[in-house]
Amino acid sequence: MLFIAGCKSQKGKLEFVTPTTGSKVLKGEKVQVKLNFPDATLDSVVYAIDGEVFETKTDTSSVLFDSNNIGYGSKRLSAKIYAAGKEDMAYSELLIVPPAPKTYAFEVINTFPHDSTAFTQGLYYDNGVLYESTGMQGRSSLRKVDLKTGKVLLKHDLDGNSFGEGMTVVGDKIYMLTWEDMKGFVFDKASFKQLNTFAYQESKEGWGLTHDGSRFIKSDGSNKLYFLDPVTLKETGSIVIYDDNGTVDAINELEFIDGKVYANLYHADRDEMIIIDPNTGIVEGKVNFVGLYDGKRASTGNEMNGVAYKTDSKTLLVTGKDWTKLYEIRLNER
Repeated sequence: MLFIAGCKSQKGKLEFVTPTTGSKVLKGEKVQVKLNFPDATLDSVVYAIDGEVFETKTDTSSVLFDSNNIGYGSKRLSAKIYAAGKEDMAYSELLIVPPAPKTYAFEVINTFPHDSTAFTQGLYYDNGVLYESTGMQGRSSLRKVDLKTGKVLLKHDLDGNSFGEGMTVVGDKIYMLTWEDMKGFVFDKASFKQLNTFAYQESKEGWGLTHDGSRFIKSDGSNKLYFLDPVTLKETGSIVIYDDNGTVDAINELEFIDGKVYANLYHADRDEMIIIDPNTGIVEGKVNFVGLYDGKRASTGNEMNGVAYKTDSKTLLVTGKDWTKLYEIRLNER
């Protein structure tokens, strides 16, 4: 609450009784707004959300606002009271959130060998082989890998200064990001010959990359997904990602599956994936992969990363940075 001026009274200061600052509001709820008035005598009260007026009253009765009419995230609720030629104002900070996402368990279908020197950043499955991008300066690469044996069939090393990041395959081309160079590469799928480069605009880093059939979708480690033109690869917009606790940060490797974006989260202390509706930014599902990888891991640098969709079996292929194993899994809603 912020007290501005005027309307002093023995009854105290103008402030919100409900909702209190820090309240979470499920989008779609109708919220009762009630004030503690310093004086019952007033000319009018103007209620607003982020400066947009939704109600004006001439008495001290409570009002309702429909949260379905506003977007997700932090919102400022305000009330301005006019009385005897003076003004007083109160604020309350709200967080508009979606419903809690569904939770999923995982079932391991197969386990395959994985190169322990592959700092996995991107993964894509196509007809029995994996296309994989790896990171770290001096060992960043683009690879074609036999799924069953883990054998590298074709490899292109990036220059020693580049830090490779996510990638995806579209038609006969492979699109790959770099971390802080603010540029990506386009390769011929068959030969790995570099065909072109493209630059980032709003997003300053490259993390994950996928394609939804009509546009590219990119992450930069923040709480946003960015949309790229399919031809020019210029960013055309972005969307903030929310779950029932607010914005979701550290969005990493991406895979587009049946209208949803599956995304690894970059956490050193846990292996987690979320399922995002790219049209709304809402997290609709969460998967905790605790216990999946039984290999030796450092405290950092061995995070889970890499998700690919195996269309023939409708299963996922997942691995991690420098993991010795790659897993085929099936998700089951809890």
